[in-house]
Amino acid sequence: MTATTAPGVDEAQIKANWAKANIFPLWENPQAHAKPRLPEAPYCWRWSDVSRFASEAIGMRDMAAVERRVLQLVTPNSYLPDQLSGSTTNLNGNIQILMPGETARPHRHSMNALRFVLEGEGAVTIVDGKECEMSFGDLVTTPGWTWHEHAHRGSKPVIWLDVLDASIHRYLDTAKFQPGPANDIPVHASDNAFVAPGMTPSIANTTRNFSPLFRYPWAQAKTAVAAAPIDVDGARRVRYANPIDGGPCMAFLDCYLVELDDGVETLPFRTSAQAIATVVEGEGVSRVGETEVAWNARDVFSLPHGNWISHRARGGKARLMIVTDREIYRRLDLLTEEYAGRAAE
Repeated sequence: MTATTAPGVDEAQIKANWAKANIFPLWENPQAHAKPRLPEAPYCWRWSDVSRFASEAIGMRDMAAVERRVLQLVTPNSYLPDQLSGSTTNLNGNIQILMPGETARPHRHSMNALRFVLEGEGAVTIVDGKECEMSFGDLVTTPGWTWHEHAHRGSKPVIWLDVLDASIHRYLDTAKFQPGPANDIPVHASDNAFVAPGMTPSIANTTRNFSPLFRYPWAQAKTAVAAAPIDVDGARRVRYANPIDGGPCMAFLDCYLVELDDGVETLPFRTSAQAIATVVEGEGVSRVGETEVAWNARDVFSLPHGNWISHRARGGKARLMIVTDREIYRRLDLLTEEYAGRAAE
């Protein structure tokens, strides 16, 4: 039906008066009845490129000048100088490089962050006073408002993947930052208190919404996933869990290690959550919506929500570390997940 204006009514003048009062007619808002957007396409940051660019960054900027030598992983067409951009809607992936003898001073912030080591050894991240070694495949978490700093005592560069939930904090206007020196550091239980599966110390502070383990060593993770049963989609999967309650390692960031058998394609899966995948070992291909992403060791690729996603290893087993924001959607009661042909379990 075509909208009409009653005779003698100066619609243009009325709308001009409304606009001066910052009032606008809903029926002319193109977003009022907008259809859901089509799922975004994935993007893959190749290690063959990333490692070269990291070497260039070492020669380009000294740590004393930039404090942290970081390269942002930004999806195409999303980088604007005056706006936050990321690897997916809510997740921000970065590549950080630390050279022997370098340090990054302590600070803390409301954003949750993790470090997954892609190359090198000899560096440490100090989280709330606990030293966490950084070697290939190790996951180190820095939950929101934990003090953290980096130091490199080795002999070769260390390169790791950072993932943060910065975008969601910027959107909610909850992004806060505090520089060091560290102070009022809380006491956390030693990692040795969590060595027995199914057993947690009674002294653990259960009021915190993050794992008391800040480091998940690669040796333990790969042993755990190799022993895991086949999941509903055909892969083996373990969660980097909070040993206190079995939940995610951080409030908004949930991490999994997935092992794929050679040539076995996983059952397609679709979720309202976003994810970033890192190829720890092996090679293969992932189908994300209509896009096929071929990947090799240490490549990083996005898994935008709303796509049907499946993975397949080629030439042997492969392992993916996947970090997702599904906890955000779950807590807001907005999480939907399904496997092709059946409901998610």
